[in-house]
Amino acid sequence: MSSREQYTPGPAAGAEIRKDGSRWTLVVVRDLAHPPEMVWEALTDPAHLREWAPFDADHSLDRTGTVRLTTVGSPQPHVTDTTVTRADAPKVLEFNWGGQDLRWELKPVARGTRLTLWHNIDRNYIAMGAAGWQICFDVMERMLDGRPVGRLVGAEAAKFDGWQRLFGEYTRQFDVAFPKERA
Repeated sequence: MSSREQYTPGPAAGAEIRKDGSRWTLVVVRDLAHPPEMVWEALTDPAHLREWAPFDADHSLDRTGTVRLTTVGSPQPHVTDTTVTRADAPKVLEFNWGGQDLRWELKPVARGTRLTLWHNIDRNYIAMGAAGWQICFDVMERMLDGRPVGRLVGAEAAKFDGWQRLFGEYTRQFDVAFPKERA
């Protein structure tokens, strides 16, 4: 059995939502058993991003400036020129991707790194984003552990039973279902 066949995400956990005026933010937190420098490389190096992230990068995100990100797993490739506004290795990475602000914070903890993602996202997509990021974090963690399962994003992730379950759990947890789903 392949490591992907053995992979099942845990319950919806480690995510919360915040509202500031009309702006919604998804916050996802994960403790990883690896030093911040190793996690930083996973967040910024294009080769590592190809293993877990929902996008490919044309070069490293380890410095401020423009980087081209291509969404993976969507029906049509969505390519955006993304601005990395902060790259303070190995502590904080901030960029705007497709009109959404993302902030990644890495804090050393006793057993490795606490990784926190703040993702400014439309309210209707919060449960979808939480499920997707939880799986991305799982895949990143397994890659860092030397137990890769391969990238699981976009349409492929949406067909994955674990994603469907997580989406349902986060929809209920955050009470963010689309109006037609509430009926």
